[in-house]
Amino acid sequence: MDVKGKNVLVFGAGISGIGAAGLLETHGASVILYDGNQKLKEESLQEKLGKGSKVRVVIGELPCETLDTLDMAVLSPGVPTDLPIVQEMKKTGVSIIGEIELAYQFGKGDVLAITGTNGKTTTTSLLGEIMKNAREEVYVVGNIGNPYTKVAGEMTDQAVTVAEVSSFQLETICEFRPKVSAILNITPDHLNRHHTMEAYIQAKKNVAKNQTEEDYCILNYEDKVTREFGKNIRAKVLYFSSQRKLEEGIWLEDGGLFLSFGGNEELICHTDELKILGTHNFENVMAAAGMAYVYGVPMEIIRDTVKSFGGVEHRIEYVTEKNGVAYYNDSKGTNPDAAIKGIQAMKRPTVLIGGGYDKDSEYTEWIESFEGKVKKLILLGETKEKIAKDAEKCGFTDYLFADSFEDAVHLAVAQAVPGDAVLLSPACASWDMFPSYEVRGDKFKEIVNSL
Repeated sequence: MDVKGKNVLVFGAGISGIGAAGLLETHGASVILYDGNQKLKEESLQEKLGKGSKVRVVIGELPCETLDTLDMAVLSPGVPTDLPIVQEMKKTGVSIIGEIELAYQFGKGDVLAITGTNGKTTTTSLLGEIMKNAREEVYVVGNIGNPYTKVAGEMTDQAVTVAEVSSFQLETICEFRPKVSAILNITPDHLNRHHTMEAYIQAKKNVAKNQTEEDYCILNYEDKVTREFGKNIRAKVLYFSSQRKLEEGIWLEDGGLFLSFGGNEELICHTDELKILGTHNFENVMAAAGMAYVYGVPMEIIRDTVKSFGGVEHRIEYVTEKNGVAYYNDSKGTNPDAAIKGIQAMKRPTVLIGGGYDKDSEYTEWIESFEGKVKKLILLGETKEKIAKDAEKCGFTDYLFADSFEDAVHLAVAQAVPGDAVLLSPACASWDMFPSYEVRGDKFKEIVNSL
């Protein structure tokens, strides 16, 4: 991609946008960093861009005359493609890509890409650890908090990039082609952004759009959408399953994780040797192991790494025990399906903290998963009344409303007795109260540790 001398708009001034602006400037583009959020400060963004940066920052309204001068626009993941301003750019012939595509164009080496509704961060982190133990030059990037655009310029041809990619990022790819891809699962999420389940599924499927017969795609056999998808793609498919033995693929059987590929069948490890718990995590291990194996990593390295892997922060993370009550931070449970996994991992009677930003989700399946395990539900945020209605539909009435996040945690503490667990697993995004699920999880840990 040649951007030298071109006028490029980077839309969205978060960490992805800052990374994209820097990458474009390095390659000789004339860059405007734009964000509609009028609360942002130009000086603060210039500071993040670094000394000597000639990137022009525009906040609030984008002048019409600026639109007329653009050759290209790079959308940050949080920018919907159906915004009127984006539609206007398309009409005027401005080339529009996402930051993941931009990074791919300038990056080097091979890409291993992971998407899915749940489990992406754990699988990406684990695969990143496996690859670091197998290769010299490894970058773990994407939706995991390290922008791909920030490191693309450093890569050599020997680089291996392990990328967590979201549906938002996959909406705007053109040539992005992973050597190995994976779709872990697909359940309803982000419907406020994608509007229909079909559009959301299509965005996820884009991860394999440009793959060829030389590439691999790892898919969940127990997810109907991904199982069917595997029949219609060019990449070689390897399935994983937590429910049945596969002739070729990765599966869970009698407490062991097995892999059969190219006529070889091997035991990866026994599940009681893992530090991460729950069937959903066994699926994450299977996906990461399968991706590494088809890429050519020896089983010994895969085995040693998965056995030593301790999981990721904010995902069913044990915080502490106070007065006989165990506290768990599952702030990354930002949709009902992810939060169901949090409930399933609990071994004690549980006081659950839920609610937050509304992504147009349904909560009945989540509530049905309580199955006598949740003794009290503390609800907060934008969705609290919506969840309460769904709870009553399911016959669950043991809920309380909280006025603030601190109030919710203290209410949960008051409801718990020795032998119980308090679980923050909101089934909602954090954006009505916090800038990210990480900040929400950190606040929970801070309150709990100060009890």
